[in-house]
Amino acid sequence: MPLVDTRKMFAAANQNGFAIGAFNVNNMELLQGIVDACKEKNAPLILQISKGARKYANMKYLMALINVAVQESGLPIVVHLDHGDTFELCKQCIDEGFTSVMIDGSHHPYEENIKLTKQVCDYAHSQKVYVSVEAELGRLGGIEEDVVGVKEEDLHKFLTDPDQAEDFIKQTGCDSLAVACGTSHGAYKFKTAPKLAFDLLETLTKRMPGYPLVMHGSSSVPQELIEQINKFGGSMPNAMGVPEEALTQAGKLGVAKINIDTDLRLALTATIRKVFVEKPSEFDPRNYLGPAREAVKNLVAHKVEILGCAGKANLCL
Repeated sequence: MPLVDTRKMFAAANQNGFAIGAFNVNNMELLQGIVDACKEKNAPLILQISKGARKYANMKYLMALINVAVQESGLPIVVHLDHGDTFELCKQCIDEGFTSVMIDGSHHPYEENIKLTKQVCDYAHSQKVYVSVEAELGRLGGIEEDVVGVKEEDLHKFLTDPDQAEDFIKQTGCDSLAVACGTSHGAYKFKTAPKLAFDLLETLTKRMPGYPLVMHGSSSVPQELIEQINKFGGSMPNAMGVPEEALTQAGKLGVAKINIDTDLRLALTATIRKVFVEKPSEFDPRNYLGPAREAVKNLVAHKVEILGCAGKANLCL
């Protein structure tokens, strides 16, 4: 089946109380691990491409791989730009065949965010094939590529304002909204156990019933992966993420899309480090990237169960 936009996916997610996994892709092994897991679990899928991934891998290569994945898997798959920061980048992705883009104007003043988001929405929604637009309101913590968030102790000051959210959606026409509810980018999200603002999610859902919310910065940073990285020569002290039970709960509170990137990197890196230490003479990339790909597959298979979207692909067609 062809690539799809997010509308049917998010409607099914909100109606049935689950979230769609949005997984970042940078190379073939990550893509294969993600897609194989979702095919095995019959889960709908959002493949995210960041500005950094475009620069690293060349979008022509990535799109060719994605097209093969669509044909081989038979799953409903969205190709989504993660954290687009300009109209020009969003337009380029739309013209290349992306079925969803994110315009992140959250670092701009409110009115400027509205203006930029509306510009992207007007272009995306004017296409012959509909392209979904995700926007962001509020600020997250942490660091992810070029995205630098606020300090952990200031997260509560930058939570999404429900009044602004309603006005923002009305003025821009965005299809989904990434909200700040206490999550944070990267592997070092928190110094202490996080407390997400579930009351905010409940308020947003009550005021905008059926409207799809998005959670960024939602990797759980599995401690077994951190331990494995450190055991085999890495140095990642005090890495901490979002508890998985919080992801399940968010899906029941109107969050239709949950982004996961850091956990994929950790699975890949932990496995490669283990192979290099246990087999120091190994130099064939297939013998360390192959196990790393399998680790990514296992992680994603687990995540789609946590998010509740396993077995739900047919609801999103």
